[in-house]
Amino acid sequence: MSLAERLDRRSRATESSATSPSIVAERPRVDSSQVVRLADAVRSRLAELPDRASMTDERLRSTVEGEVAALLADEPLASEGAVPTWLRSAVLDELLGFGVLQDLLDDSSVSEIMVNGLRGIWVESNGVLHRTTRSFSSLEQLLRVIDRMVHSAGRRVDQASPMVDARLPDGSRLNVILPPLSVDGPSVTIRKFTSAGLTMDDLVRQGSLDSEAADFLESAVRNRMNVLVSGGTGTGKTTMLNVLSSFIGRDERVVTVEDAVELTLDLPNLVRLEARPANTEGSGEVTIRDLVRNSLRMRPNRIVVGEVRGWETIDMLQAMNTGHEGSLSTVHANTPRDALRRLETMTLLGGVDLPLRAIREQIASSIDLIVHLARDARGRRFVSEIAEVEGMESDVVAMADLFVRSRSNGEPSPLKRTAVSSRRMAQRKGDS
Repeated sequence: MSLAERLDRRSRATESSATSPSIVAERPRVDSSQVVRLADAVRSRLAELPDRASMTDERLRSTVEGEVAALLADEPLASEGAVPTWLRSAVLDELLGFGVLQDLLDDSSVSEIMVNGLRGIWVESNGVLHRTTRSFSSLEQLLRVIDRMVHSAGRRVDQASPMVDARLPDGSRLNVILPPLSVDGPSVTIRKFTSAGLTMDDLVRQGSLDSEAADFLESAVRNRMNVLVSGGTGTGKTTMLNVLSSFIGRDERVVTVEDAVELTLDLPNLVRLEARPANTEGSGEVTIRDLVRNSLRMRPNRIVVGEVRGWETIDMLQAMNTGHEGSLSTVHANTPRDALRRLETMTLLGGVDLPLRAIREQIASSIDLIVHLARDARGRRFVSEIAEVEGMESDVVAMADLFVRSRSNGEPSPLKRTAVSSRRMAQRKGDS
């Protein structure tokens, strides 16, 4: 466990529970220059300790807290907005955590954090994007936080390798890009990992879908239909994939393949695979396609691909069509029809020497259902459509809407079943 994870979360949780759920709105404004000055003073004192290199994490943390307490005892705390408890937390975050971002990472209402250079720190809280009042006091402070984040993931980012995708110790997805690629200063994007998984009942209570659609999707997974979850960025595709995966039988062997591990499947016979980027010498890369191909040799009952976005598409389609029924995946798309077009395009970009009709036939025979997700202006995520792939009609993949959601005055209506029944579901039930 990294030192950053050993912060005093228990005391912070106790303090925040007495306030509103959002730390972003309640935390008093702390002078960033004051925090940096105190942190630098503690670093200077630590540098004088002869045995600092041999200290355990716990002893180092205890020493840091003692030094901070000693400094604060002599600090004039009458300056505007200075609150000793929060100032102490801010200094500890600067020394041991991720600086001004640490309490945002601890705030359960924040789902994404975006840093645009020194002055622009944005968060998505409760589905709504807004700018915070906090900032970094210097480029050195920001780079120190970036370096600590990247190193906690066992990665590196510098001028020779100015872009990095990594995973923080809590599972949150981290993307960093440095100048000169990022013109206005270092850019940091963190999509937080939620350990408390939602259930289908939670989605029904939130209005993401109705109980009839929920029962249908549960039956689809249990009857081993191949399901593709589509939607735009931030619509909850991974969350839906987690929920659908909860209906997989516990006697089945499942292999998950992801670019960065986000799925939290509670299954006894589960193997999780994660892609690996190339090292600084440009070697050692392991792609999603490599992992999908390898997963076929691991005797899986089902394969769950976090997202298809490239050449692995054809391998995933072939897996769905060759004995791995009930597999699941996600794709970025604006509509269910666009999802099929993206599958076609990604297959063609993979250098497959097949006519377009043959590719469409492969898609039509592999994908059973498309669950499309959307998001409204207020940040609410919901299932907007459930469509079935019926097969080929002439040279086109035929689709039928099973559940749809119309719009009235810009507001989505409840998800309703259409008059069309699922032929593939009836066939699966008949085969079982």
